[in-house]
Amino acid sequence: MKLAYKFWKNNRSLIVFIALMSVFRSAVADWYEVPTGSMKPTIQEGDRILTDKMAYDIRVPFTHIKLLKLADPQTGDIIVFDSQAADNRLIKRVIGVPGDTIALENNELIINGKKLNYADQRSNIDSLDKIENLNGLEHSIRVANIPSRLSGFDAITIPDDYYLAMGDNRDNSADSRVIGLIPRDELLGKAERVIVSLDYDNYYLPRKDRVLKKLN
Repeated sequence: MKLAYKFWKNNRSLIVFIALMSVFRSAVADWYEVPTGSMKPTIQEGDRILTDKMAYDIRVPFTHIKLLKLADPQTGDIIVFDSQAADNRLIKRVIGVPGDTIALENNELIINGKKLNYADQRSNIDSLDKIENLNGLEHSIRVANIPSRLSGFDAITIPDDYYLAMGDNRDNSADSRVIGLIPRDELLGKAERVIVSLDYDNYYLPRKDRVLKKLN
């Protein structure tokens, strides 16, 4: 008991700081390391993403228990969520919200009967980057030159409290086309910007052009 008291007395400032930081990261804002290329070209492997955990709800720290609903995800939001279906924490873009009817043909989205506009951006041996106009939000996507089985699906209407989310790397993303619709109670927050990015192929050196880069 005396040893514990002595430890507390000598380290209480550090202990309080760690406790407060843990609560902050759990309930207010956190950073998420992206290990895969499923959101390329928007997000790169090695990006550390700032996530606003109060974008949609106020929750009890360290739980998914909701205290207050603040907003709902909107089409185009990049969300971070704990997927039970994938048994993993994922980051994807919201494509369909409750009430929307979504279809995909040859990697081109049809939302509520209207096909989105696309413009070619850049190409390489294996893939083509395009600008996708997602109901007014322009952002980059990547599609394979040889379409995969993920390049199309029949129309689906999104029920209440569920979202259809996809990676921007459309032929290389285990998203709603694989794991199903995303329940609202799995959401952790909204991805806002890159804090820092480490280049795995260049000795983990920081990518200077991606520091504090806002996501769109």
